[in-house]
Amino acid sequence: MVRQLRQSDVARLAGLSDVTVSRIERGRLRSITLGAVVRVAAALEIELRFQARSRAGELERLVNARHMALVESLIRLLEAAGWQCQAEVSFSRWGERGSIDVLALHPASGSLLVIEVKTEIVDVGELLATLDRKRRLAPAIAAELGWLAGPGGPSTVLVVAESDLNRDRVAAVRATLGSALPADGRTVWAFLRRPRGTVAGVAFCAIRHPRTAKPVSSATRRVRRPRAGARRAQ
Repeated sequence: MVRQLRQSDVARLAGLSDVTVSRIERGRLRSITLGAVVRVAAALEIELRFQARSRAGELERLVNARHMALVESLIRLLEAAGWQCQAEVSFSRWGERGSIDVLALHPASGSLLVIEVKTEIVDVGELLATLDRKRRLAPAIAAELGWLAGPGGPSTVLVVAESDLNRDRVAAVRATLGSALPADGRTVWAFLRRPRGTVAGVAFCAIRHPRTAKPVSSATRRVRRPRAGARRAQ
């Protein structure tokens, strides 16, 4: 220990048992109170500094990484079909601020496309309101980029990360989404490959590995309970 003190000396100075001090020294703190640790530190003349950490930052980074990976996968598909793309296009017009996940122009047809990318579906009402605002502002934003879009108005597509959970969530709010985004995935992908007119719909897209281009599963793994016979065998 520090200061060449025996465990019994530290225990006496901290007013704790020898067993408690021994457990603290070995790092076995599961059932040790913070007060006991502070008293041992005081006996050893050690300054303790505590730092609160939350998983929120880690989870936010994970969500952002998956979002950007989905955007990257989507842009690769669009560019292969002849679309010109801009990601995270920020805007501030008439008091409305935000950013468009993917703004795309098909030069051959003049089609303008606004894409909202979601790794998961949470608040459908807010999502549709946000997408409608971006659709209204898209022509002016495209003009600022020097894009020459056709007169038909922009198409709007909600692209959701492919997973069984997301498909279930979309199915649960199909009527609400369908009121603003009636086209299904087959219709949307056919339009993206060969745009004609305009489209408003929902499509699923797999998040692909940037190097191998293989889909990266976003599904939650489920652990099956072992059967009674298996438990007995174990």
